[in-house]
Amino acid sequence: MDCEFGGLDLAVDARVLIPRPETETLVEAALARIPVDRATRVLDLGTGSGAIALAIARERPAAQVVAVEASAPALTLARENAARLDARNVNVVAGDWYDGLDEPPFDVIVSNPPYVTPLDPHLRDGDLPHEPLQALVAPPDGLSALRIVVAGAPKRLVPRGWLLVEHGHDQADAVRDLLAQAGFAGLVALRDLAGIPRVAGGQAR
Repeated sequence: MDCEFGGLDLAVDARVLIPRPETETLVEAALARIPVDRATRVLDLGTGSGAIALAIARERPAAQVVAVEASAPALTLARENAARLDARNVNVVAGDWYDGLDEPPFDVIVSNPPYVTPLDPHLRDGDLPHEPLQALVAPPDGLSALRIVVAGAPKRLVPRGWLLVEHGHDQADAVRDLLAQAGFAGLVALRDLAGIPRVAGGQAR
Protein backbone atom coordinates (compact mmCIF):
# COMPACT_ATOMS: atom_id res chain seq x y z
CA MET A 1 0.00 0.00 0.00
CA ASP A 2 1.00 3.63 -0.29
CA CYS A 3 1.57 5.91 2.69
CA GLU A 4 2.02 9.67 2.88
CA PHE A 5 4.92 10.86 5.02
CA GLY A 6 6.49 14.28 5.01
CA GLY A 7 4.84 15.11 1.72
CA LEU A 8 6.14 11.93 0.08
CA ASP A 9 4.15 9.05 -1.36
CA LEU A 10 5.90 5.92 -0.05
CA ALA A 11 5.28 2.24 -0.68
CA VAL A 12 4.98 0.27 2.57
CA ASP A 13 4.08 -3.34 3.32
CA ALA A 14 4.67 -6.06 5.91
CA ARG A 15 8.45 -5.72 5.50
CA VAL A 16 8.55 -2.36 7.32
CA LEU A 17 6.85 -0.16 9.87
CA ILE A 18 4.18 2.22 8.64
CA PRO A 19 5.66 5.72 9.07
CA ARG A 20 3.89 7.57 11.87
CA PRO A 21 3.08 11.29 12.02
CA GLU A 22 5.09 11.61 15.24
CA THR A 23 8.23 10.63 13.34
CA GLU A 24 7.90 13.83 11.32
CA THR A 25 9.07 15.53 14.53
CA LEU A 26 12.42 13.82 14.02
CA VAL A 27 12.57 14.93 10.38
CA GLU A 28 11.75 18.52 11.31
CA ALA A 29 14.43 18.52 14.01
CA ALA A 30 17.00 17.31 11.50
CA LEU A 31 15.98 19.84 8.84
CA ALA A 32 16.37 22.65 11.37
CA ARG A 33 20.02 21.63 11.72
CA ILE A 34 20.87 21.00 8.05
CA PRO A 35 21.67 24.09 5.94
CA VAL A 36 19.63 24.48 2.77
CA ASP A 37 22.51 25.63 0.61
CA ARG A 38 25.52 23.68 1.86
CA ALA A 39 26.73 20.15 1.18
CA THR A 40 26.00 18.15 4.32
CA ARG A 41 26.44 14.49 5.22
CA VAL A 42 23.49 12.80 6.93
CA LEU A 43 23.20 9.25 8.29
CA ASP A 44 19.85 7.53 8.90
CA LEU A 45 20.22 4.37 10.99
CA GLY A 46 17.55 1.68 10.65
CA THR A 47 15.90 3.35 7.68
CA GLY A 48 13.09 0.82 7.16
CA SER A 49 10.99 2.09 4.26
CA GLY A 50 13.44 4.98 3.81
CA ALA A 51 10.86 7.49 5.01
CA ILE A 52 13.15 9.65 7.15
CA ALA A 53 16.10 9.61 4.75
CA LEU A 54 13.93 10.39 1.74
CA ALA A 55 12.04 13.19 3.49
CA ILE A 56 15.32 14.84 4.51
CA ALA A 57 16.84 14.35 1.06
CA ARG A 58 13.89 15.98 -0.67
CA GLU A 59 14.01 19.07 1.51
CA ARG A 60 17.81 19.32 1.48
CA PRO A 61 18.95 18.46 -2.07
CA ALA A 62 22.52 19.59 -1.31
CA ALA A 63 22.77 16.94 1.41
CA GLN A 64 24.14 13.45 0.83
CA VAL A 65 22.11 10.95 2.86
CA VAL A 66 23.32 7.46 3.75
CA ALA A 67 20.46 5.20 4.87
CA VAL A 68 21.44 1.99 6.70
CA GLU A 69 19.19 -1.05 7.16
CA ALA A 70 19.93 -4.53 8.54
CA SER A 71 16.79 -6.27 7.28
CA ALA A 72 17.24 -7.49 3.69
CA PRO A 73 13.49 -7.27 2.86
CA ALA A 74 13.29 -3.72 4.26
CA LEU A 75 16.48 -2.77 2.42
CA THR A 76 14.90 -3.82 -0.88
CA LEU A 77 11.80 -1.73 -0.22
CA ALA A 78 13.84 1.33 0.82
CA ARG A 79 15.81 1.10 -2.43
CA GLU A 80 12.57 0.78 -4.38
CA ASN A 81 11.19 3.89 -2.69
CA ALA A 82 14.40 5.82 -3.40
CA ALA A 83 14.26 4.83 -7.07
CA ARG A 84 10.56 5.58 -7.30
CA LEU A 85 11.16 9.10 -5.95
CA ASP A 86 14.34 9.57 -8.00
CA ALA A 87 16.22 10.41 -4.80
CA ARG A 88 19.70 10.64 -6.26
CA ASN A 89 21.20 12.06 -3.07
CA VAL A 90 20.27 8.98 -1.02
CA ASN A 91 22.45 5.88 -0.78
CA VAL A 92 20.69 2.91 0.84
CA VAL A 93 23.19 0.42 2.26
CA ALA A 94 23.07 -2.85 4.18
CA GLY A 95 24.34 -2.73 7.74
CA ASP A 96 23.57 -3.51 11.37
CA TRP A 97 23.63 -0.03 12.90
CA TYR A 98 27.25 1.17 12.54
CA ASP A 99 28.79 -2.23 11.82
CA GLY A 100 30.68 -2.23 8.53
CA LEU A 101 29.95 1.44 7.89
CA ASP A 102 33.04 2.80 6.16
CA GLU A 103 32.19 6.46 5.69
CA PRO A 104 33.71 9.85 6.57
CA PRO A 105 32.15 11.57 9.61
CA PHE A 106 28.62 12.90 9.33
CA ASP A 107 27.16 16.29 10.14
CA VAL A 108 23.87 14.81 11.36
CA ILE A 109 22.86 11.30 12.46
CA VAL A 110 19.17 10.45 12.83
CA SER A 111 17.48 7.26 13.94
CA ASN A 112 14.05 5.91 14.78
CA PRO A 113 15.20 2.61 16.30
CA PRO A 114 13.10 -0.07 17.99
CA TYR A 115 12.20 1.19 21.47
CA VAL A 116 9.23 -0.89 22.66
CA THR A 117 9.60 -3.40 25.50
CA PRO A 118 8.67 -7.03 24.67
CA LEU A 119 5.73 -7.05 27.11
CA ASP A 120 4.22 -3.73 26.03
CA PRO A 121 0.43 -4.32 25.68
CA HIS A 122 0.29 -1.86 22.74
CA LEU A 123 1.96 -4.49 20.56
CA ARG A 124 -1.49 -6.04 20.20
CA ASP A 125 -3.11 -2.79 19.04
CA GLY A 126 -3.88 -1.33 15.63
CA ASP A 127 -1.36 -2.07 12.88
CA LEU A 128 1.40 -3.23 15.23
CA PRO A 129 0.61 -6.98 15.09
CA HIS A 130 1.11 -6.82 11.31
CA GLU A 131 4.46 -5.01 11.39
CA PRO A 132 7.93 -6.58 11.76
CA LEU A 133 8.59 -7.19 15.44
CA GLN A 134 12.33 -6.56 15.12
CA ALA A 135 11.58 -2.99 14.00
CA LEU A 136 9.48 -2.36 17.11
CA VAL A 137 10.91 -4.25 20.05
CA ALA A 138 14.27 -3.72 21.78
CA PRO A 139 14.67 -6.35 24.51
CA PRO A 140 14.84 -6.38 27.41
CA ASP A 141 13.95 -2.81 28.38
CA GLY A 142 13.24 -0.94 25.15
CA LEU A 143 16.58 0.87 25.26
CA SER A 144 19.06 -1.62 23.80
CA ALA A 145 19.02 -0.20 20.25
CA LEU A 146 19.10 3.38 21.55
CA ARG A 147 22.19 2.52 23.60
CA ILE A 148 23.97 1.28 20.46
CA VAL A 149 22.99 4.32 18.42
CA VAL A 150 24.01 6.83 21.09
CA ALA A 151 27.25 5.12 22.11
CA GLY A 152 28.48 4.77 18.54
CA ALA A 153 27.64 8.27 17.36
CA PRO A 154 30.41 10.48 18.80
CA LYS A 155 33.22 9.01 16.72
CA ARG A 156 31.09 9.13 13.57
CA LEU A 157 30.12 12.79 13.85
CA VAL A 158 32.08 15.89 12.95
CA PRO A 159 32.77 18.22 15.89
CA ARG A 160 29.46 19.84 16.90
CA GLY A 161 27.61 17.42 14.64
CA TRP A 162 24.11 16.44 15.76
CA LEU A 163 22.61 13.13 16.87
CA LEU A 164 18.80 13.06 16.92
CA VAL A 165 16.77 10.00 17.94
CA GLU A 166 13.12 9.12 18.35
CA HIS A 167 12.13 7.39 21.58
CA GLY A 168 9.11 6.14 23.51
CA HIS A 169 6.72 8.37 25.44
CA ASP A 170 8.27 7.43 28.80
CA GLN A 171 11.94 7.27 27.77
CA ALA A 172 12.92 10.94 27.57
CA ASP A 173 14.87 10.97 30.85
CA ALA A 174 16.63 7.69 30.11
CA VAL A 175 17.70 8.81 26.64
CA ARG A 176 18.87 12.15 27.97
CA ASP A 177 21.06 10.25 30.42
CA LEU A 178 22.48 8.12 27.59
CA LEU A 179 23.35 11.27 25.62
CA ALA A 180 25.00 12.90 28.63
CA GLN A 181 26.99 9.75 29.43
CA ALA A 182 28.23 9.64 25.82
CA GLY A 183 29.53 13.20 26.16
CA PHE A 184 26.97 15.05 24.05
CA ALA A 185 26.45 18.76 24.69
CA GLY A 186 23.55 21.13 24.02
CA LEU A 187 20.98 18.45 24.76
CA VAL A 188 17.49 18.98 23.34
CA ALA A 189 14.13 17.34 24.06
CA LEU A 190 11.28 17.80 21.58
CA ARG A 191 7.59 16.95 21.76
CA ASP A 192 5.45 15.62 18.93
CA LEU A 193 2.17 17.16 17.75
CA ALA A 194 0.33 15.41 20.58
CA GLY A 195 2.62 17.07 23.13
CA ILE A 196 4.39 13.80 23.97
CA PRO A 197 8.20 13.77 24.45
CA ARG A 198 9.38 12.09 21.26
CA VAL A 199 12.85 13.22 20.11
CA ALA A 200 16.09 13.72 21.98
CA GLY A 201 19.41 14.94 20.69
CA GLY A 202 22.72 16.57 21.30
CA GLN A 203 25.92 17.81 19.70
CA ALA A 204 29.22 15.96 19.59
CA ARG A 205 32.07 17.77 21.31
